[in-house]
Amino acid sequence: MKMIIMGSFQWLVQHELVHIYGYVIMDNHIHVLWEQLKMNGKEMPKESFEKFTGHMFLKQLKKAAGKLSDYKTEQKDRNFIFWQRDPLAILITSRKMAGEKPDYMPVRMSRPGGHYNPLQPHWQLVKDPTEYRFSSARFYETGEDEFKILTHYMDKL
Repeated sequence: MKMIIMGSFQWLVQHELVHIYGYVIMDNHIHVLWEQLKMNGKEMPKESFEKFTGHMFLKQLKKAAGKLSDYKTEQKDRNFIFWQRDPLAILITSRKMAGEKPDYMPVRMSRPGGHYNPLQPHWQLVKDPTEYRFSSARFYETGEDEFKILTHYMDKL
């Protein structure tokens, strides 16, 4: 599922629909600091992201016995929900403001909550944030961007 998210991020970046400044993809949630640059046809990039990943998650989960039922909903307009409706979204209007958002800040700036999620006692996925593959922590520490999706926030904001 994380690779589906990464693939969608890559597509959005390659089509110049977003700049992604930071992210952490966990098993049950994501943090992303991005700038939506333009519409993708009639929808915003966030809508394209949710629609594509939802479709791919559904396809993948149909192959995994019993897993799809975890996402079943009684809502009239859909059968399954993969993304939270009305997620917490904060408009970042300046570089200074980006620097004040601890969940999204680069490792060297303030040791962020977002980049530190994989180290939390209930996850214990890695010992250092830069070791976690599905995070921008390594990019901000070493410059390495395995998935070729990141823009340094200091370059744009």
